[in-house]
Amino acid sequence: MNANQLTEGQRAYEAKRAAKAGMTLEKWLVEKDRRAKAEASAAVAAKTVEAPKKQGFFARLMEKANKPL
Repeated sequence: MNANQLTEGQRAYEAKRAAKAGMTLEKWLVEKDRRAKAEASAAVAAKTVEAPKKQGFFARLMEKANKPL
């Protein structure tokens, strides 16, 4: 996110948040982008390590029915 792309209200809001964090607006926006990219890559990694999907009701029922006594 570039400071030039923000509207006046957005710029003021982000400037307040940057001041609260003790940073300049530019440093704040760079840090915000870095965090967003890290969260996005973590979400993609978490999605790929997902547990296998549980079988549906009918598939489990058929599996039990086909087991020998």
